[in-house]
Parts: sequence; C-alpha cells; structure tokens
Amino acid sequence: MMDDMTQSENDITVVHVMRHGEVHNPEGVLYGRLPGYHLSELGRQMADRVAEHLADRDITYVVASPLERAQETAAPIAKAHGLDVASDERLIEAANVFQGKTFGVGDGALRKPGNWRHLTNPFRPSWGEPYVDQVVRMMAALGRARDAARGHEAVCVSHQLPIWIVRSFVERRRLWHDPRRRQCTLASLTSFTFRGDRIVSVGYSEPARDLVPPHLRAGAKPVKGASKGYGA
Repeated sequence: MMDDMTQSENDITVVHVMRHGEVHNPEGVLYGRLPGYHLSELGRQMADRVAEHLADRDITYVVASPLERAQETAAPIAKAHGLDVASDERLIEAANVFQGKTFGVGDGALRKPGNWRHLTNPFRPSWGEPYVDQVVRMMAALGRARDAARGHEAVCVSHQLPIWIVRSFVERRRLWHDPRRRQCTLASLTSFTFRGDRIVSVGYSEPARDLVPPHLRAGAKPVKGASKGYGA
C-alpha cells in the first residue's frame, strides 16, 4: 500500500491544453457554442503542425471539446499516436449572450444600448458563464485527463477563454482580465505538469506560431476588425 502511494505521488503527468486552430467564419460572428463551425484550411495546417510537434511525445490520451473545431484540431494528434479522440463537455467554450452576433474590436458593439445591460459586471462576467464555473469544470477535465494518462502525457483541445481562466486560477492571478492580454494564441499549448495529483508547473508554447497572423499572436496589439474570422 505504501509503495503504491509513493509511486502515485512520484508520477509525472503532463496535460497539454491546446486551443483549436483557425475557424472558417466569413461572417465574423462570435460563434461560441454554435454548431457547424469548422476549421479553415489554415486551421487544419495549424492542427497538423502541432501534431508534428507532439509526434515524439508520450501521448496516451487525446480529448476535445465536443464542438467541431476542437474535434477537428485533435484528430491529427490522435492519429499520430494511434488513438481515438475522446469528448468531454467540460472543455467546451464559455457560454456568452453575444453568441451568433458580431462583437469585435472597433465594430461599435459597445455603443449599442441593447448591449449595455450585459456589460455591467466584468468581474463575474455579466455577459456569460461565470469565471468560477469555468475553473470548476476545466479543473475537473484536467483531472480526468491526468488520470487517463497517469505517468504519460495527454492533450485536451479546448477554447481560448476557458484555457486562460484555468491557467490564471492555477497561477493565482485574478480571473477578470483584459481579453486583449490573454496569452493563448490559436493552436497554442498551455501545458500543466502534475506530480501525482498536484500541478507543479505551467508552460506555454506556440508550435504553429509562424502560421498565425501577426496581429493574433500572444501579446500583439489588437487591430480594428481583427476578430472577424477568428473565434475563441
């Protein structure tokens, strides 16, 4: 019994949480949890690039949000390791009242009176799923992936906001934030290293950085209309 406990405490497991690739979205809507939004050709190239990057890693479990863009991003990674793509609802995009509408930088959305009632509390936030709820479900999803890949590595494909929120929680930052400052570029990897059941480090990498338009890279300044065609 004691040997088993010691072994469990010494297990090193890495859970890579990947943001999906670019999505085909010519209307520039905030697609959120809407079905029918698939990767663009560039998005598929991003997914393939990350699959190549992870080809030599000890990946034993691949899971994704049920949304098409996440499942399609996970597919080449799973294929490279002879695995199926599992689905976990807890990795889904955050709920948002502006889903299906255009709501980007510089498009005038903040000047529309009908939107004001949804913008009263940035700390919760008032326009969508509470940050705390996102932490709870994402931590549970990471725990499930850790257990499934114990002693190896797992890949979870999710969406920008939930990934950034769970990283902020783990790194003990406040959950409310400026969306323009998120370090979670398309097809990026936020990697959580567990020793046993405890997270001991968090890393971040962008294997497909050269494929991401410059204004959408982590730390880049937003430009007017930049959200069109690029969802969360």
